[in-house]
Formats: sequence, C-alpha cells, structure tokens
Amino acid sequence: MTPKQRIQATLHGEKTDRTPVALWQHFPHDDSDAKRFAGKVVEFQRRFEFDLVKVTPVAGYPAEAWGAQLYYKDNANGTRAYTSRPVNSTEDWKTLPALDPQQGLLGRELEALRLIRQGVGNDVHVLQTIFSPLTIAKNLSDRLWKEHLLENPAALHAGLKTIAKTTIDFANASLEAGADAVFFATQLATHDELTPTQYRSFGAHYDLQLLEAVRGKADFVLLHGHGNNLMFDLLCDYPVQVLNWHDRGQGAPTLAQGLKQFSGAVLGGLNERVTLVEGTPEAIRNEAKDAIAQTGGRRFILGTGCVTLQNTPEANLQAVCAFCERK
Repeated sequence: MTPKQRIQATLHGEKTDRTPVALWQHFPHDDSDAKRFAGKVVEFQRRFEFDLVKVTPVAGYPAEAWGAQLYYKDNANGTRAYTSRPVNSTEDWKTLPALDPQQGLLGRELEALRLIRQGVGNDVHVLQTIFSPLTIAKNLSDRLWKEHLLENPAALHAGLKTIAKTTIDFANASLEAGADAVFFATQLATHDELTPTQYRSFGAHYDLQLLEAVRGKADFVLLHGHGNNLMFDLLCDYPVQVLNWHDRGQGAPTLAQGLKQFSGAVLGGLNERVTLVEGTPEAIRNEAKDAIAQTGGRRFILGTGCVTLQNTPEANLQAVCAFCERK
C-alpha cells in the first residue's frame, strides 16, 4: 500500500498491510524561513517515511501574524516564548483586523506548504496545522482571554469572529496550496480551563464553523485535543475522522476507551515525553504492542499524544518505524 492508501483504509476500518505510523516535530530557527522549513520537513519525511506528513509551522504562527513578538527558547518542544501580544484590553478584540492568508507571515506558511507538497510527492497526505480560534485568542492575549470571557464576553466574541474568518480563509488557502487534510488543534477543551457550557459557546461554536468550511475539501480532519482532563465526550462528537490526545497521560482515556466512544480512527499509543526520549527500543516496541492490542490494529495510527521532542534519540524514532514495518 502507499501511505495514502494505508491511511484511507484505516479511516474506513479496513485491514492494512502494516500498522500506519505518524510522528512530527518542530524545526526551530529553520521554521522562520519557508524554504529552509520545507527542506527540513521533506528531509524528515524521506528519512522515516511516515504515513502522513503533519506540517508543524513555527510555534505561535497565528499570533505572530497578528503582531505578537516571540523568541526561540531552545526548549525540548521546539516552541517559542512571547515578549509581547497584540491584545491587552477588551477594545483590542473589537479592532482586531481580518488577515489576508496570502500575505505576510501566513503567506510564508503557504509558500512552505507548496514546497513541502512538491518535495514529498502525492502518495502521502500532507496536513496543515490549524489552531482553533479560541486557542489563537489565548495566544493573542495570554491569560486575558479568560478574564474577558467572564467580564466582557461580547468583546471576546467579536475577536473570535474575526479570528475564525481568518482561520477559515487560511485553512482553505492551505488546501489550495497543497495540503489535502487538516490537523486541527484545540488547547482549551479541558475542564481545567472551562466548563462544557463555556467551551461550547466560545470554543466549539467557532470550531464547528471551521470544520464545516473544510468539509468536502479536505480528505479528512485529524483533531488534536491538547492537555489534561479533556472534555472528551464533547470532542468525540466533532465531525472529524481521526482523534489524537495524550492517551498515555494520567487519567486520560485509553485508546480502547477512545475507540468505544469515537466512530473514527485514533492516533496515539506512544508516550513522547518518557518512552520515546528515555526508553529503549524494546520499551517502545512493548508500548506499541500494547496500543495494537487495545485497538485490534484497526482504525489505529501509531503515534504520540503531541509533538515529538527535540531530544528524542534518532534510534528510538527508527525503532517506531521498524516495529511498524514488521507488522
């Protein structure tokens, strides 16, 4: 099977020639230049031949597009820290401008996407990373979004409407530029941050607008629920085809539990912070075997709960791929 055929079979619950696998990571410093970033993504894919290419742009790219200032921390995640953010009062939500996805930093990400598509060929799905509007609002304002949600919800909704429009435009532009699927990430669908009622109003309301906008255009949507204590029942009702979460996290639903609740495929099984970084190839194989036992090897993609860390030994990445080749 080609990677695309393998993923399509997985989405339909059909038998595959081997277990599909997908890992992804940030490429700090290189990700601020379209050509260098694309080169790193293509090289990573050629080295490991994953069954999908999840494009992971420079961390915080939507906030930076609206004027946030960030710097590289050289941390294990490969993400960046903020020195300033564009939203500092409720009035800033109301004046937030809609952005043209073809211009500025968003245009740079589209150019990188075109180069990645050319570099990896057409036999593998390329997924653009799209953040939920509320996640972007958090990055635009630090913790002020929560204060504004409680004290001036109308102002926050005004900002979210603008963010949603730009995000939908960028998602559609990404599909036109070479992506054939979407990696949709939400960081706030967690009981640690909001009640389900609050998330439905300020999160899911706008998430579903975006998912509807890409329906019929994207081959599939992979939903990433980030964080602990997820509103898992709510996310299982989203119209997406693949669900990814920190299934090895404390108190998180297992893959087996996820498959019972979610009608699509699940992606996970490996602990990116412990097993992939500190474990042996044997420990990785054992964790992968357990994941396959939980799912029966159907509607399942082997991967991690989030981004592969920068300090992951190459031998461990190779062990993941070697395990799948044997399956």
